Amino acid sequence: MKREEKPISSGSAPRRKTHAVAVPGNTGPVIIGGDAPVVVQSMTNTDTSDVEQTVCQVMELVQAGSELVRMTVNTPAAAQAVPLIRQRLDDAGIHVPLIGDFHFNGHVLLQDFPACARALAKYRINPGNVGIGESRDSQFATMIDIACRYEKPVRIGVNWGSLDQALLKRIMDENAGRSAPWPAPSVMYEALVTSAVESAAQAEALGMPADRIVLSCKVSGVQDLIAVYRELSVRCDYALHLGLTEAGVGSKGIVASSAALSVLLEEGIGDTIRISITPDPGSSRAREVVVAQELLQSMGLRNFVPMVTSCPGCGRTSSTLFQELASNTQHYLREQMTVWKNRYPGVESMNVAVMGCIVNGPGESQHANIGISLPGNGETPMAMVFEDGKRKTMLRGDNLDEQFQALILKYVQSHYG
Repeated sequence: MKREEKPISSGSAPRRKTHAVAVPGNTGPVIIGGDAPVVVQSMTNTDTSDVEQTVCQVMELVQAGSELVRMTVNTPAAAQAVPLIRQRLDDAGIHVPLIGDFHFNGHVLLQDFPACARALAKYRINPGNVGIGESRDSQFATMIDIACRYEKPVRIGVNWGSLDQALLKRIMDENAGRSAPWPAPSVMYEALVTSAVESAAQAEALGMPADRIVLSCKVSGVQDLIAVYRELSVRCDYALHLGLTEAGVGSKGIVASSAALSVLLEEGIGDTIRISITPDPGSSRAREVVVAQELLQSMGLRNFVPMVTSCPGCGRTSSTLFQELASNTQHYLREQMTVWKNRYPGVESMNVAVMGCIVNGPGESQHANIGISLPGNGETPMAMVFEDGKRKTMLRGDNLDEQFQALILKYVQSHYG
């Protein structure tokens, strides 16, 4: 078959048009939606009433690059702690917006602790558990009224584990009346999308501007999440928060979240993301931030840290020299960004190659801004270094790490800022 003569192109679809939501911060707002880049956020897992631990974890998440941080506010003690946490962070020069995550009793806590309501930059409301029956509407209205009073945006976050049962029954009854009833998954999808859209419309009717509303519909299945957000994206023009809930532990959670979110982001759907990984005991909560950044950067949507291109290794690279150099280089780049991001604008887009042998090493290194190509097994420790496609020098000796890092630093100083 003769192919039509046209260039092969790449890149994600144009971003879906949404309202731009300004989440207030002490040094300026973080914008979700509109023309703003996709925002990375995370959530603490400390007891919020423990001010010291929560402040330390927020700092860790911000250090990793989180642009919004959500905290559980579930008790009077947690609500009392919020303004103290905010003050401690401000005193330390950490001005990240804090989001309050409310379930069941948010209407009470926001009323009883106005200092908490003021200190938070945004409220997360789950329409499935703000109340039952007649109390549902009044308690939802209370939270929206307080958000309007303090000019705070809200995320109306639907979760399939806590759907409004009255709404779900209504959707099921409607389905039963169809001549060809929908399958059960489609009914669930419809309930999730309807809950989000109707709750947002209710919030607007109560005085909440559309540009202070973010929606989410969280599920734990990859195909389910894609189906729900595709439909949600065509039914509204609110900014959307993406995240696979209960994604799992370790690589399973990373793979599942990346599989779901990358499809939606490629289609132009999504304005802020969170990677919800179940952490290993004692491990850093900041891992979810790094994964979110790497997902966006791998897709070409944002740049955060110079990325290392490295081969997986083979029989030609069976020693640990190549593995250690690749790992140490990536660690060095992430550490340096705490200084580089302000001193050398644009450095986050730099590409660094660390290749293990001469098969693809020289060619791949020439494609990077700066790259190193090791000789493989059985050779004297030495490696060619390329800058901007041209051979720069040959490194020799047992301290290739330090030599290569010094060359990277010189390249950064001469090409950025």
